[in-house]
Amino acid sequence: MDSAIHHIIRTRSVELFDKVKAYREHMHQFPELSYSEFNTMKFVAGQLDKIGIPYQQEVAGTGILGIIRSDKHQEGDSCIGLRSELDALPITEQNNCAYKSTIDGVMHACGHDVHTAILLGAAEIIWENKEQLKHPVKLFFQPGEEKNPGGASLMIAAGALQNPPVHELFALHVFPEMKTGNVGFRPGLYMASCDEIYITINGKGGHGATPHQTIDPIMIGAQLLTGLQQIVSRKCDPKVPCVLSFGHFEALGATNVIPEKAILKGTFRTMNEDWRKEALDMIAKHVHSVCEQFGATADLEISVGYPYLENDPVLTEKMTKRSEWFFGKEHVEELPIRLTSEDFSFYAQEIPVCFFRLGVRNEELGIIYGVHHPKFDIDSKALVVGMQAMCLAAFE
Repeated sequence: MDSAIHHIIRTRSVELFDKVKAYREHMHQFPELSYSEFNTMKFVAGQLDKIGIPYQQEVAGTGILGIIRSDKHQEGDSCIGLRSELDALPITEQNNCAYKSTIDGVMHACGHDVHTAILLGAAEIIWENKEQLKHPVKLFFQPGEEKNPGGASLMIAAGALQNPPVHELFALHVFPEMKTGNVGFRPGLYMASCDEIYITINGKGGHGATPHQTIDPIMIGAQLLTGLQQIVSRKCDPKVPCVLSFGHFEALGATNVIPEKAILKGTFRTMNEDWRKEALDMIAKHVHSVCEQFGATADLEISVGYPYLENDPVLTEKMTKRSEWFFGKEHVEELPIRLTSEDFSFYAQEIPVCFFRLGVRNEELGIIYGVHHPKFDIDSKALVVGMQAMCLAAFE
């Protein structure tokens, strides 16, 4: 990379810190749930207008696509993509900061406000230096990352990877386990697919003293919880990461009342698409078989979610080397495999991608809580590092 651009990225990211911090705090105060990010979309569009970057809004409903070209670029030239997300989560914030969410029961607890603020800041630096770009840069402000079918799939269907075509795509994500100042990468397999399982067991209620006159959905549910785990432990190749977890078991009876129904809700995650399909089929057959065995019926819904995420090895290695050069090797970490999921994986099915992590942890400031926690927050200094990293992706 040209040393002049190197210097500009360092200096302008620091100069833009206050502006980007204000972006983030504004969006944090006014979060919106998946596919309802209308005001967030308008806010982002307003900032792009001020910078001067052309864009298209209402992509896939509430998304925005911006484009940065130099005079030497042709309209159809393939481009580098940079992505952020707009949506928040249905969580009640427990922080007492000045920028605390003003919307009851809604919070930016996954850092999407951070990602969007960073991309706006990086976009301003890239726009100011667009004549130095080898390729045009497309800005993805994506809706609905947190909810099926995933805003990424909708953006792709809306043509976001075309007109002009995107030949590689980057995204960062806050990582509270990593200290501020560091970034992290992993080539190849990184995150899991994610499917949601909803089971309603329809039994026959009655008195707890006469269980023989009932069809006990609680007992059947317990059988399912243990039996389904054997699919993972005995049918899955041990070399394939896989997890099946149930976080909801509801049966509204009493000490002496066997209820009519029991409801189970869980998640299935893995990193192999063939096994994923096979396992979901086995789960469905097991649920219906066990319920039939005890005289019950099952209403089963499997909500097929995001595929597994695989980072392109060549692209990720390039970005890792750039980061080691820019930040220093001591600030670049190798990431472990995670069974969390991300709809960025839909893009990875289409083009080479690099999904990497941004450290936001500061124990001295009490910034220690993970994403999706009601006390999640970031060390704001990470905003500068995030802007710099996204610029490194844009300027080759």
